[in-house]
Amino acid sequence: MLNPLLGNAMNSVEDDPSSRAKYLRTEVNRHDYSYHVLDNPTISDFEYDKLFYELKKLEIEHPDLRTLDSPTRRVGGAPLAEFSQVKHKIPMLSLGKAQTNDQLKNWVKGIQKELGDTESFQIAADLKFDGLAVNLRYEDGILVQASTRGDGETGEDVTENIRTIRTIPLQLGLLFPPKILEVRGEVVMFKEDFERLNQKQRKSKSKEFVNPRNAAAGSLRLLDSKITAQRNLKFFAYGVGSIEDEYVPKTHDELLRWYKEMRIPVCDKRKVVNGVLALLNYYKEIESVRDDLDFEIDGLVYKLNDFSLQRQLGYRDREPRFAIAHKFPAEIIETVLLDIEVQVGRTGAITPVARLVPVFVGGVTLTNATLHNEEEIQRKDIRLGDAVFVRRAGDVIPEVVASILEKRSADSRPFVMPLQCPVCGSTIVKPEGEAIARCSGGWIKCVAQRKGGLFHFASRKAMNIDGVGEQLIDQLVDKQVVTTAADLYKLGLTSLVALDRMADKSAQNILAALEVSKETSFARFIYALGIRHVGESTAKDLATTFANADALIAATEEQLLAVSDVGPVVAKSILAFFADSLNVELVQQLLASGIHWPVVEQKGGGSQHLLGSTFVLTGTLPSLSRDQASAMIESAGGKVAGSVSKKTSYVVAGDDAGSKLVKAQELGIPLLTEAELLQLCSRN
Repeated sequence: MLNPLLGNAMNSVEDDPSSRAKYLRTEVNRHDYSYHVLDNPTISDFEYDKLFYELKKLEIEHPDLRTLDSPTRRVGGAPLAEFSQVKHKIPMLSLGKAQTNDQLKNWVKGIQKELGDTESFQIAADLKFDGLAVNLRYEDGILVQASTRGDGETGEDVTENIRTIRTIPLQLGLLFPPKILEVRGEVVMFKEDFERLNQKQRKSKSKEFVNPRNAAAGSLRLLDSKITAQRNLKFFAYGVGSIEDEYVPKTHDELLRWYKEMRIPVCDKRKVVNGVLALLNYYKEIESVRDDLDFEIDGLVYKLNDFSLQRQLGYRDREPRFAIAHKFPAEIIETVLLDIEVQVGRTGAITPVARLVPVFVGGVTLTNATLHNEEEIQRKDIRLGDAVFVRRAGDVIPEVVASILEKRSADSRPFVMPLQCPVCGSTIVKPEGEAIARCSGGWIKCVAQRKGGLFHFASRKAMNIDGVGEQLIDQLVDKQVVTTAADLYKLGLTSLVALDRMADKSAQNILAALEVSKETSFARFIYALGIRHVGESTAKDLATTFANADALIAATEEQLLAVSDVGPVVAKSILAFFADSLNVELVQQLLASGIHWPVVEQKGGGSQHLLGSTFVLTGTLPSLSRDQASAMIESAGGKVAGSVSKKTSYVVAGDDAGSKLVKAQELGIPLLTEAELLQLCSRN
């Protein structure tokens, strides 16, 4: 019988490493956004890890393929604009993952080699909670701030919602508490509370939550803390961020015992062991009782118990070298694939979805499962009418793993991708070198893409329209109040107040925010249009190359290719966007609504003495914000990157600089203070 864990899945890199790396970057970034920002996972943890580590392996074998936008350089995804932002004093990094015993053994061997020791060091084993990671900041024993992990560097302020979790102390239970203590941990929803919540959702005919993790994440990020208080969330501490105190724990186990003294909740199911065999035995022990726990877990976390040894090992890229997550295998079950339909995503991506004979797996009855894309269906040779294996790893959205070939019937039929979008009727296209087919209608023509396009347009890094988030956009589109971005600037008090849960004051605030957003920059405006392949950096280069929107619309391919951050693919995407009269009309309507920006000097004029230099900013600068420092560098011709590499020219380090500073020191990259940056940028 076909191995259900492997099926016909890809085991090796395709002949063209560059195309494969590009596809993997696109897929991992897409799933990062769905999982970390939208709380709407579109892939199992198991399959995500396969994509991520295939990309990481590919970049190790071909270092020239490691681009600045590679997800291996970063953690996670960006926070939503509805909450104020919190800059973490110490980054909240993600963990490397071991999915096999051999991977775990290799991790232990690596530690042994580094420490020159084979047996004496202890490893702490904790449960890997399936919830939402948060940072609790206590000052003089009082809870003053709580934030989500976000992208690891910056999270969302959820203090008011955290205060509703009764297990979290608002004041630490110590006579002389630490001056500053940042507690790292996980917000979870117990299974019993999850079932109770979904029963309530069913009674009110509201959408049910997929799993406890989604329910916990959604509850913690509600704008109304009164609703959060009704969800009965729980919290378990498992780590520490910033700490200022005379007493500092020396080990992980000591830290958690100290937390218990302060009435900070920790999970008692944990163990400190020596060696791989003890880790594997504890893994089996926990796996055997997993279903009996009050909450969901998806594995164990191992870390060196001794903090001094943790510091000695340090970090590699986005992960600590002293810790690793050991995931549980996915639950797999057999059913029958009745049909394959296609769904249109917010970016126009066409995703085939399997309609299944209902089957119970992971505590939920499944009727649908993702098939990712047409290439994946062909590679796995999945056909309509097949008996298939379905996997629901980490209790996330399920997927079809493989067909059971020996059970295939004679009347099974191959899947054929439709030629037209099922939503708007536009042609479905599949760009050369890409695995994802897309609706060509764009967010102006296609309702399925409209909400995503509008949300991007209003987002913080685009037009930055405060208060115009997903919930408002959903209503505006569903009630056909708004069709294009230009319609946002036609909104009036009457149309807004008519929406659900919209009072006069809130409506007035939104109208004021729309008015404020009209004064922007050309780069933000270009980025807000949502042109495929045009990110922030490319938008900035376009804005400093072309004098105005008319010049950009009329640009030839040759002129576009002369822009430093524009290659053939990006140039064709820009040309195709402005070849559509509806897009040109949208730009004209937006400008007619009053959107404007100051005229800036184009490239070729003024001092561009930092042209060709790449800067990375880390830590908190004495007087400059990160945006101000970036603008100063870019005005002198330099480029600002998000991570440190061999191509980095300078790293500007402020207070509380983290792993980027360490990486810069390892690579011997010149370090600058704010004063030195100011001096460098002011040269003519």
